[in-house]
Amino acid sequence: MKRFMAILLAAALSVGILAGCGTNTASSTTKATGETTKAATAAATTAATADTTAATEKKNIVLWYYWETESHQTALGEVIKQFNESQNNITVEAKYVPFADFKKQLSIGTVSDSLPDMVIIDNPDHAAYAAMGIFADITGKIDLSQYYDGPVASCTLDGKLYGVPFGSNCLALYYNEDMLAAANCKVPTTWDELADVAKKTSVGNVSGFGFSSLQNEEGTFNFLPWLNEAGTTAYEINNDAGIKAITYVSDLVKNGAMTKEVINWTQGDTMNQFISGNLAMMINGPWQVPTMREQAPDLKWNVALIPTDGADGTRATGLGGENFAIIDNDNQDASLAFIKFATSADEVKSYIDKFGYIASRKDVSSTQYAGDEVMQLFIDAMQYAVARGPNAQWPEISDAISLAFNEAITETSTPADAAAKAQATIDSIIG
Repeated sequence: MKRFMAILLAAALSVGILAGCGTNTASSTTKATGETTKAATAAATTAATADTTAATEKKNIVLWYYWETESHQTALGEVIKQFNESQNNITVEAKYVPFADFKKQLSIGTVSDSLPDMVIIDNPDHAAYAAMGIFADITGKIDLSQYYDGPVASCTLDGKLYGVPFGSNCLALYYNEDMLAAANCKVPTTWDELADVAKKTSVGNVSGFGFSSLQNEEGTFNFLPWLNEAGTTAYEINNDAGIKAITYVSDLVKNGAMTKEVINWTQGDTMNQFISGNLAMMINGPWQVPTMREQAPDLKWNVALIPTDGADGTRATGLGGENFAIIDNDNQDASLAFIKFATSADEVKSYIDKFGYIASRKDVSSTQYAGDEVMQLFIDAMQYAVARGPNAQWPEISDAISLAFNEAITETSTPADAAAKAQATIDSIIG
């Protein structure tokens, strides 16, 4: 409607301008016919030139991103430069929008008709904006045969594709080799083994295990693997599997194997506790690896897949990362041309390591981090990555889940009551 009104306003202004021209023309009828002919010829020539210029002008499209890290900005700039130099019809321009303002600016842009042409978006937020009608449906326009299922699921809503995975990450178990050796423990592979090793390595000021358990999306991200491995989903938490997952986590705290302080820890805080020698084991992601190697070069640590619950050996890990999305506007074809370029196997190979990401394409991730056993473990874990949601109301669902395990950890609710409360909220959201 706003765009329609703008068109009407433009038309009204045009009528006013033309009326003024008509008056001037009428007053100049005494001018020589030759001059009038020359003016008409010049005008026609100018119009023809303008039409030719318009036909050959490049199409300018804008990409929004929220990365603050300079190396990420530089790497993205290189991809855009290569694309712009590879053809003559499209120019891509990147615009930084702070993460704290990103979703707000997208929402405002929808109302004010001031959206970009493409965005790079956090994958759990993708479905919400697809549901709002902001993103273009590109089903059938991208070859997905080489992509991991989890990243593709994060771009999909109601069976339709609304984006392309950019880069991914996941979670794994970090462990202090010296602490496990001192307790005469092996690396745990099941929930029972993890609880046992965590208890045995909880000595003095050291907690055996920890993961970010904040009452927000970060906490939910770290809790979901337990829920998925127990045999349920984020939408069905009030069942035996959901209660089992909440009980397991809360019992770790109750039995002294995990400090209650985890409800206040970000993933960065958890890493700092680990490299400071206050944690024997933790759940965290590959983005921490460079910092750990730099800040604690003498610390002996390694990584393993998240232990299973032992019932049927089901494995799971959280899926993080970003996706490309195309705004539903008149520049879709140009945007799609850039995204096809940026997500081609050869192009992804040229930049993905600079972001510290695991490629969402299996044919690229298989070539990454050769000789780096830690990063190879995370690549292996990607096959078990489960997308958060995808659902348009994911933020509200996530809040209900994080509240449930927080209440169980702090013993303000029993696991069963916390699960029932969360389920009631989730059911009210998804109907």
